[in-house]
Amino acid sequence: MALSKLFVDIGLLRTNPDFRRVLIARAISLLGLGLLAVAVPLQVYDLTGSSLQVGVAVACDGVGMFLGLLLGGLLTDRRDRRTLILAARGLCGLGFLGLAANAAMPSPSLAAIYALSFWDGFFGAIGVNALLAAMPHLVGRANLMQARALGMLTMRFATILSPALGGLLIAAAGAGWAYLATAVATGLSVATLIGLPSMAPERGGTDNPLRLMAEALAFLAGHRVIPGVVALGCLTTLATGIRVLFPALVETVYGGGAVAAGLLYSAVPVGATLGAALSGWATGLRRPGLTMGLVCMAAFACVAAMGAVGSLFVALPALVLFGYVTAIASLLEYSMVQGHTPDGMQGRVNSLWAAQDVIGDGVGTVGLGFLAALTGPAAGILLFGLAALGLCAAVTAAAGTMRNAPLADPRLTDPRLAEGAGP
Repeated sequence: MALSKLFVDIGLLRTNPDFRRVLIARAISLLGLGLLAVAVPLQVYDLTGSSLQVGVAVACDGVGMFLGLLLGGLLTDRRDRRTLILAARGLCGLGFLGLAANAAMPSPSLAAIYALSFWDGFFGAIGVNALLAAMPHLVGRANLMQARALGMLTMRFATILSPALGGLLIAAAGAGWAYLATAVATGLSVATLIGLPSMAPERGGTDNPLRLMAEALAFLAGHRVIPGVVALGCLTTLATGIRVLFPALVETVYGGGAVAAGLLYSAVPVGATLGAALSGWATGLRRPGLTMGLVCMAAFACVAAMGAVGSLFVALPALVLFGYVTAIASLLEYSMVQGHTPDGMQGRVNSLWAAQDVIGDGVGTVGLGFLAALTGPAAGILLFGLAALGLCAAVTAAAGTMRNAPLADPRLTDPRLAEGAGP
């Protein structure tokens, strides 16, 4: 294999102006949101001195995001996606301005921070859902993996840089200026996206929200590819909860104190960044579903190794490899879900898929914390890794159609094959 084939293809940046707009806007938006991610916890803790209150503020954002994903799925399949993207981002910007105005008051309102965190999570999720559904239209189903990998790289670099900038800005000028900077970044991202084309979805026969969601659930239940892909993705999402055990593993197994803990937390993002950059080989896979099953099994083997071998020098490369293979799994999951979903279902299917990510991470962190409390952190992470490895192997073995499916359904890319096509 040529070395160049390992790296993500950047050709879309040269040839597709709409994708360039999206990537530039996404980078600007993520830089702003990184400031927000630092400002809200610091301001809430400064006002209350309570970590619980910080958790409530984060939970308000998460609840808003979950509800926004569900509503966004329905809207995205019935409204122009460009309009939804611009409106949702604009409404988020108003929320950031509200946070800045609240921070400028002599006695900032904690209730306002909670309400505006919900607001921004809700409308942010609607915009993200509409953008996900727009990507097959903007780049073509054959280019979804390259687009996703470039987006992941942008996200990684922005999320590494922006929290540090946020800390410096808050230390120098206060949380209000961080909120204002987030609002400005949001405004710039909206201005960048104005040039996108109109993207009206293929319309079905009903506008009843319950029937629309029932249609999506029936589509997923009857599909022979997507459920297996999402099941594997859900298992890997649960595995991201291993981060809650890092402090206990450092204290009771690895040693090394805060320095070792910091290295553990850094190892997964390093691997994930490598996964996005070195993903070119995955675009030409003939059996991407089988590959996804194998890389997921490799991820769980890494998790089990962390518990089986009580050494920091084993844990760090295991976590880098875990980050790499989970990034590849995420790229394959995204590409196959998008590639096998008709345009008129994109919003609803993406909303359900994204919602399971939000839920899965929470369940994984709580579940692993509970398991570690019963068995100890090393035994807990070992048991989880082995159990997930077994489940992953069983799903991969049972989902024969998924193992042999291409990245995209040919019936959705070639109209001549679409007539009479079922899931």
